[in-house]
Amino acid sequence: MSRTRVTDAFDRRLIAPMMLGATLNPVNTSMIAVSLVPIGLAFGAPPSETAWLVSGLYLATAVGQPVVGRLIDVHGPRRLYLVGTALAGLAGVLGALAPSLWVLVIARVLLGFGTCAGYPAAMYLIRSEGTRTGQDSPASVLALLAMASQTVAVVGPTIAGVLVGLGGWRAVFAVNVPLAVACLVLGALRLPRHTAPGDGAARPRIDLLGIALFTVTLTTLLLFLMSPSAGHWYLVLVAVAAAAVFAVRELRTTNPFVDLRVLGGNPALVATYVRALLTFTIGYAFIYGFTQWLQETRGLTPTQAGLVMLPMFLTTVVVTALTGRHGAVRAKLVVGAVAQVVLVALFLVLGAGSGIWLLVLVAVVGGVGMGLGGLGNQNAVYHQSEPERTASSAGLLRTFSYLGAIVAAAATGGFFAHGADTPGLHRLAVFLLVVGGICLVVTLPDRSLARVGAAG
Repeated sequence: MSRTRVTDAFDRRLIAPMMLGATLNPVNTSMIAVSLVPIGLAFGAPPSETAWLVSGLYLATAVGQPVVGRLIDVHGPRRLYLVGTALAGLAGVLGALAPSLWVLVIARVLLGFGTCAGYPAAMYLIRSEGTRTGQDSPASVLALLAMASQTVAVVGPTIAGVLVGLGGWRAVFAVNVPLAVACLVLGALRLPRHTAPGDGAARPRIDLLGIALFTVTLTTLLLFLMSPSAGHWYLVLVAVAAAAVFAVRELRTTNPFVDLRVLGGNPALVATYVRALLTFTIGYAFIYGFTQWLQETRGLTPTQAGLVMLPMFLTTVVVTALTGRHGAVRAKLVVGAVAQVVLVALFLVLGAGSGIWLLVLVAVVGGVGMGLGGLGNQNAVYHQSEPERTASSAGLLRTFSYLGAIVAAAATGGFFAHGADTPGLHRLAVFLLVVGGICLVVTLPDRSLARVGAAG
């Protein structure tokens, strides 16, 4: 009887490689936040150039996640996980030894591609374990994944502040080497070798043309969002044209990269993607905008700014741990959206002389919003997506999340055009209040959320 019980249980040996692999991408997205100023000083580069260290990884990740996710759906996660983490390790070496800013940008792009497999692979394995055991995977596993894939982004500035203080900005890149080695060892030892669906049966062909059109659409759109101006409107036209051709292609092909027919018939999933975009617009505007303001206006060092952000991470972990065992998502998403509106409202009372207690309060409220929003949207995608497209659906969730991050970066750059001062922070807050209001409008009337993850 004990042997049957073990066989029918979720394989806990998968948790370590799943969580560590899912950590690589988000921690790299946010660690750079407190490193931009010292990197700019080291290479004599203005903020307009160091911004590519942020945008390069976002672009690679937003394009790569759904592509790698689709490959995982078809071929299984093991090889893609191992190749990706190896590439992340090489990118860490390149960044640590980089002789110029643009070599650093290349390293960040490679990091973006190399860390694409971790999260889709984890979602795939959670789904496949449910199929193998004949029962839903524990909600606690999804909660752990939310911590690893989204919550850890919040602690990135704190980690980077310590690393910069100990070994300079190059340590922020070098830390990827031991992390990648750990992923390679755990992945090689614990990830199953045969997890692709329908072993022995003909596998669907990869829609290479659809992937190419998707890449052109997203790349041109993201390039415009990174530097929106009248002279760059041609990028929008290219994006619209490529999107139109992509839509026609995906509707006509037998095995599309993104099944628009299924997606069009699943408005709840589309709403979740939109909600993720809005949630992460506020979350990353907070991580980048607030952190820059702390250093340039409040006068904190990178290490001190990272420590101020630490309560946000701790709050996010606590919130995720307390609510993660409950599968229902509607309450999480509603409370998370309200918390983000409160967070942005607090921006309006901040000033150069604000006390540490107020900065910590802002961080705590931000942790509530990020924790509940990230966990709720992830669990919604897990339940709303087609089982055979779990990994690619998870990849699309990350794409929309990073679209939000890029909107946040563009907004932060626009409102901080003359420096991260208090008036700029207040203007950013007004913009984010609008974003938060839209998120509430998308969330509150959505009755389908009441059924997602509910018992029975």
